[in-house]
Formats: sequence, structure tokens, C-alpha cells
Amino acid sequence: MKAARFELFRPRDLSEALDHLAGATGLVKVLAGGQSLGPMLNLRLVEPDALVDIAGIPELRRIDREADALVVGACVTHADFEDGRAPDVGTDMMARVAAGIAYRAVRNRGTIGGSLAHADPAADWVSTLSALGAEIEIASRAGRRRLAIGAFLTGALSTALQPGELLVSVRIPLVSGAARFGYVKHARKIGEFAHAIGAALVDPERGIARAVAGAIDAPPLVFEDAADLYDRSTGLDREETGRRLAAAGVEDMVDRHIHVEALARALAQAFDAPAPTLRSAA
Repeated sequence: MKAARFELFRPRDLSEALDHLAGATGLVKVLAGGQSLGPMLNLRLVEPDALVDIAGIPELRRIDREADALVVGACVTHADFEDGRAPDVGTDMMARVAAGIAYRAVRNRGTIGGSLAHADPAADWVSTLSALGAEIEIASRAGRRRLAIGAFLTGALSTALQPGELLVSVRIPLVSGAARFGYVKHARKIGEFAHAIGAALVDPERGIARAVAGAIDAPPLVFEDAADLYDRSTGLDREETGRRLAAAGVEDMVDRHIHVEALARALAQAFDAPAPTLRSAA
């Protein structure tokens, strides 16, 4: 199949893009890397009246380092992290996740902002950035606002973006030199969508021991008290973790077991690995 007819706008800057979104009539979709939207258009799962292509806007490709955070433009690609063109918040954290996303062709064009705006529960950045405690910056003609990622992700394939709004950047807290990160993804083969994701950040200097169970039919399940669930001698409290997953809607016992195992392995990586030497994010 081929996409239904639509108008295509290619704004030169962010202001022009926001003007298109504010003045649009009918269904308007934003196009960045197009790795999710493109197939949906061709299958006619979505039939917009217009597309606003933001891939060429320089502001959305910027990466800035603040005192305590990395601010990443929405159109920075997965490959930018994988190849080191985009700095990491720690040692081999975001680069490691990026390298495992789908296939290289997808990583070359897929963007961090597009992944978050699409909000597929199986997407790697959705779980990773929940573990890292990211904030999302949203712009419209009325101004800008920030949301914690937990408030931004409102459901499976659902976000807090309103008509006329655009995700413009992601603010990711820098980690300390003692921070450790775990990430485990279960899929039938490389490149397929994940059936379960476990992510964990342990940063004793900042008092953080956060874990995330992703690829569930809801926003990621965040455990802010991961230190209470995981013991280095006995491992993860699987019974309590299973109860929380069941309460989050993971009702099938086999699915729940896979999610618990992915989370247990991610926590083992974060708690049991020696603390890395922090690579400069400059």
C-alpha cells in the first residue's frame, strides 16, 4: 500500500514549525526520522491531512551541557549516541542502549524525540529515560513547559502533548562517577520489538536506586525503591516485584516471569558491577 494524499510542510526553523502546528486544520502529524510514522502512513494506519517535517531544523539537533544535565534536541538520532557524536550522561549508558535499537538503518534516521512522542511501550528510550529521570521540554506558540517523563507518558502510544505542541528537547540528569547502569531487553531476535525491558540506575552519591520494567501495555513501571527490592546476596524480591507487575496490568504469569527476570538481570548489572570511571560528557 501507499500513503493517502497529504500536504507536506518543511519549516526552516522552530518558529515556522510552531506556526504550522498552531494554524493547522484537520489531522496533522509531525515527521522527524519517520521510522515509526513512515510504515504507519504506508499501511494507512494513520491518514493525516498534513505532515510537518522537522528533521531539517538546526535547533532540534543541538546538544547542550548544563551544570547538572544534558539537554538533547528532539532530532538527535540513535546513531548519534551510538557513534559518540552525542555525549553520554555516564559511561556507556545511552550509547549502549542506542546500539541495541532495531537495525543500523533505523538508528541512522530514528530520533530520540520521535521515539518518545510515539510512546511505544517497547521503545528503548521510553524505559531508559524513565530510569535516568529525564524531563521533556515542549514548545508551542503559547510558550514552553517541562514535564517529568512519568507525566509526559500517559499510556501506551499516548502522551501529554496537546494540539499545537511539539517535543523540542529532552533534559537528562548527569550521573556521578559512582553511578552504575543496567539494561536488559528480551526479544525473540535482534531488531525485533522487546517483549520485556529491565533498566536500572544506581547512583549512591545522588541517593538514587531506580529501576524500570518496560514493554508493558502501559507507561513503564518505575520502582523508586529498588534498593529495598534487591539484595546483593539474595537478588531481587521476585514475589513483591511480581505483585507490582500484576497490579500494573501484567496478568499473564509467563509474561510476568519474563519481566521479573529482565528486571532482576538489569538490577544485578547495576548493583553488582564495579563502579565505572566516568567518561567526560563535554
